[in-house]
Amino acid sequence: MKAFDYADVSPREVRQMIREGKWTLPTPGMCKGHVQGNLVILPKDLAYDFLVFAQRNPKPCPILDVTEPGNPEPKIVAPGADLSTDLPRYRVWVNGECVEEPTDVKKYWRDDLVGFLLGCSFSFEGALLEAGIPVRHIEQNRNVPMYITNIQCAPAGALKGPMVVSMRPIPAAQVPKAVLCTGRFPAVHGAPVHIGDPSIIGIKDVNKPDMGDPVDINPGEVPVFWACGCTPQAAIMDVKPPFCITHAPGHMFVADPKDADYAVF
Repeated sequence: MKAFDYADVSPREVRQMIREGKWTLPTPGMCKGHVQGNLVILPKDLAYDFLVFAQRNPKPCPILDVTEPGNPEPKIVAPGADLSTDLPRYRVWVNGECVEEPTDVKKYWRDDLVGFLLGCSFSFEGALLEAGIPVRHIEQNRNVPMYITNIQCAPAGALKGPMVVSMRPIPAAQVPKAVLCTGRFPAVHGAPVHIGDPSIIGIKDVNKPDMGDPVDINPGEVPVFWACGCTPQAAIMDVKPPFCITHAPGHMFVADPKDADYAVF
């Protein structure tokens, strides 16, 4: 089964399937029309710094929900869900190094942990598809390609680092439409941060992403780059906090709200 085969399944059903270990793959294409979220889980003593970091960098870090310390339930976007079990794959970080990629993090959960869900660009892909704009990684059943750029985020407390972007090749004539489609959704990264030459934002080889999978760029297509919710992982690698948990790139939390709930026009 491909992720897109679950396009019409409810978020609650998909989360239950993930919780039971029946889906451990990337989530683009699942639960069409519903918001997906990037995850960052930090000890309470770092949570305020991250909240300020997100506020200062809303393009890559748009906050959808924040949990109470020690409680893995995202009460705003998915009441009854559990952030320690309901993502297909996680990353566990110790001193800035990824030490494990488990399918649940119950054994790591602590009373001082705070979960942040950030908007994800998978959420606006439905709008692109409805507008007749191809989404290559869905077509090729791959994870979206992601790159660490030379664009520096605004620092906050202990947190600093470069912006991460995701890339989708768009036919040149459809680039303006793609900008308009995604600009409607600032809570899930909004309009692109860069269009065209990847080297301008520090990407040496667009066919060798830092995270995710490479995708084909066909003749007449332009690489278009959106801010990405994996940006906190770049900050983690830069700052090296003693402990934190994130989603594995592409393995998102599927939330209850509709993408349209976050559209501004």
